[in-house]
Amino acid sequence: MEESASAVRRWEDLDNDILVKIFQSFDIFELTSGIAHVCSSWRSACCDPLLWKTLDLSMLISNYIKIPLEPYVYVHGHSDKQLTRILKISLSLSRGSIRTLIFHFNLYVSDDQLTYTAERCPQLKRLVMPAWNRIKKTGICKAIRMWRDLESLTMPSIANPPYLMEEIAQNCRNFRELKIMGPFDLLFASTLNMYLPKLKVLSLRCTTLNRDALILILDGLQNLEVLNISHCLLIDVPLAPAPKKIIKKLDRIILQKAARLRKFLTCMEDSCIMCQRTKNDEGIMRWYKYEEGLWKDDEVSSLAL
Repeated sequence: MEESASAVRRWEDLDNDILVKIFQSFDIFELTSGIAHVCSSWRSACCDPLLWKTLDLSMLISNYIKIPLEPYVYVHGHSDKQLTRILKISLSLSRGSIRTLIFHFNLYVSDDQLTYTAERCPQLKRLVMPAWNRIKKTGICKAIRMWRDLESLTMPSIANPPYLMEEIAQNCRNFRELKIMGPFDLLFASTLNMYLPKLKVLSLRCTTLNRDALILILDGLQNLEVLNISHCLLIDVPLAPAPKKIIKKLDRIILQKAARLRKFLTCMEDSCIMCQRTKNDEGIMRWYKYEEGLWKDDEVSSLAL
């Protein structure tokens, strides 16, 4: 019996590589549930960089209610505390290894949470953060200054994009990829032309797209290689008082200008479910109405989650 007992290996004696392989199957809730406190070998495995290349919080949603004034959402205190706890544990275990950070479109991060995160993952290369309701100009700019290796950003449409794009231009020399989840207008287009002329990849899928804005980026972003306007509600905005007009087919001018691109991804088919959804939502997608995880899709493989 003694020989048999001595032959049984204990969990803490498992090879570190095997532990890491097991922990790779865990989600963020399991990784931050306290397994790092079981023993020193488990904590060592929990801190392995392989586990922390990506911090995926896309399964975490804020408990919130909509309000009529800025920031237009009120997040319950318990929900905020949960996010803060997960961030603190994750960022402690990751030890600066995080390269990709993903937030859910209904996860409303505060300025303090964003700053705390930015300070502890300075080598971030990709940020997916579709909801900025509680993020102020000072908060996002402070984070961008710390993320000098940032290459890719998925963000909502914002009313005043110049301050952000200028910050990216000044601090993120390798920035090359942008996805905007929301209406794209002339101001946004002219801002990209001015501050991010070296942009390589741009996705504007499933939103309202101003035709003049599309032409502006096709003319101005000479380094652009991939443009995704799939399932967009393409509109022509003539001078007042003429009403907006929905364009159902790309014209010769747009196709000629887009011919230089390596990939020009489009879909404007009446039979397409996603095109129908964009139209039904009037160009502002209500992702919460649809299949969980649908918002993560993108025809550009490097932007899909």
